[in-house]
Amino acid sequence: MKKAKVFAGITLLSGVALTLAACGKSSNQNANEASTAAKFSSVVPTKAAKNGGTVKVAVETDTPFTGIFNDELSTSATDTEVMQYGAESLFSTDDHYVFTNKGAATIKIDQKAKTATINIKKGVKWSDGKQVTAKDYEYAYEIIANKDSKSQRYTASLADLVGLKEYHEGKASTISGLEMPDGENGRKVVLHFKTMKPGMNTSGNGYIWEAAAPYHYLKDVKFSDLMSSDKIRKRPLFFGPYKLQKLVRGQSATWVPNKYYYKGKPKLSKITATVINPNSVAQSIKSHKFDVIQVINSQWPNVKNTKGVNFIATVPLSYSYLGFKVGKWDAKKGENVMNPKSKMNNKALRQAIGYGMNVNQVAKRYSYGLSFRIPTLIPKQFGDYFDKDIKGYSYNIKKGNEILDKAGYKKKGTYRVQPNGKPLTIHLAAMSGNANQEPIIQNYIQEWKKEGLNVKLTGGRLIEFNSFYDKVQNDDPSVDMFMGAWSLSSEPSPNDLYSQTASMNYSRFVTKKNTQLLDEMDSQKAFNHQYRIDKFHEWQKYMDDEAYVLPVSNSYTITAVNKKLTGYSLKPSASMGNGFPNWYNVAYAK
Repeated sequence: MKKAKVFAGITLLSGVALTLAACGKSSNQNANEASTAAKFSSVVPTKAAKNGGTVKVAVETDTPFTGIFNDELSTSATDTEVMQYGAESLFSTDDHYVFTNKGAATIKIDQKAKTATINIKKGVKWSDGKQVTAKDYEYAYEIIANKDSKSQRYTASLADLVGLKEYHEGKASTISGLEMPDGENGRKVVLHFKTMKPGMNTSGNGYIWEAAAPYHYLKDVKFSDLMSSDKIRKRPLFFGPYKLQKLVRGQSATWVPNKYYYKGKPKLSKITATVINPNSVAQSIKSHKFDVIQVINSQWPNVKNTKGVNFIATVPLSYSYLGFKVGKWDAKKGENVMNPKSKMNNKALRQAIGYGMNVNQVAKRYSYGLSFRIPTLIPKQFGDYFDKDIKGYSYNIKKGNEILDKAGYKKKGTYRVQPNGKPLTIHLAAMSGNANQEPIIQNYIQEWKKEGLNVKLTGGRLIEFNSFYDKVQNDDPSVDMFMGAWSLSSEPSPNDLYSQTASMNYSRFVTKKNTQLLDEMDSQKAFNHQYRIDKFHEWQKYMDDEAYVLPVSNSYTITAVNKKLTGYSLKPSASMGNGFPNWYNVAYAK
């Protein structure tokens, strides 16, 4: 389970994206707008297209985008959004995310031989005219696995590739399991795996990387300098339909056609992606300032009657969550290490905090029914893998108090103390977002107070996106729990989010049972569909009980698209394999 930008794995959502699921001015009217959104198409009407025209796209964030334009190094959903016009995946999929051979490369899985054979198509060229080669694919793996690059993409899942672990640990100078039969400048790659995994035919499976990096362009840059290099920050190369023409750092990006694009020249003459404060979104929709702009759910009643736009909608593969810090990341070992003495390493405390969250009330009051509480860490969109019997932590202050009493968290005045008698103050890290993020977080703090829990914001206020993840990723001692959000990929395995070796397991919890269940759901036995379903359900029950990470909510995503545009589709089969519309197909109608 990784992210909407399928080939890039997991992505961190900003505070704005997080609060799309719960934000807005207080109101109970129109509380079931979800029924309206459910009727929307995920595609704008098809019309005859013409050449030319500029499309303005809004990038909704209250903080500048980081600008790491490389799939192997980027973890920010906002960066991913800004580079979507050029950052095409090697592989295309059908609407169920199963690989097809219609993209930039073909892929063939051979279970007996334990291989995946990739053929990059002739004519797939970087925006400087150079053919994408086998070496470019290998180089992407090298960026991820070389410790000097500080990529967060290296996982135990990717290390199923023979030799990747040895390369990562500096014991080998090449990746032995990545074979280039026609040489570095050829277009064929054979990946050799230790074990074959269920889901390898599906995009976002976590075992096969789905992007390439321009070796000829970046080879002179040291791995340690890549993330800060102008060749990634200011002048990146892509093989998608558009290339970056101009960048105003953190604020806007201008894209023009990649004349070397393998499918031919795209129709639009320019695309501008510009940062907009979330509080300005409604007015921008009504004034038609942008051609493509995502609705903030709290503002839906203000914009839903806007003329001249097509509203399209989907429920994205994403969720917000509350995580509890119970350990640290050991960079030398490349694994999470749990601290049994951690303040939050008490199941009763974590469960009580879950029961203290009035998520349904927040959703109803602030998002007109467009957001909803989710009970488990496997979203409903994953079909059989979702365990419908798990109810999660619905709001129940009485139950929360009973659990805390039983666990020895006694009240001394307004607040409770720890079982050892020491004062209990819990520091919550939460991202800034739009104007409604503050009242929502304060609401939860007040609800926890009803359970006698003294919860304070880390640093005394909401934290800007980049600073928030800096604290969370580096296990800052001022964070006891945090509200984050994932944008996921299309293969449901949660291994890369919650395993012992997953750097993005930000709670840092590690248990034998968790490791066992994660291993079993991606094992050889899991090629049996029912066995894999059973393991997914078992894992969800275990995680629900242990409550190291509490799922919070998801919501409909509604996008306003200029009625003059055609070819804009949110269907997976119409994507560039990166979870975004295929911009090659987007054009103005005649």
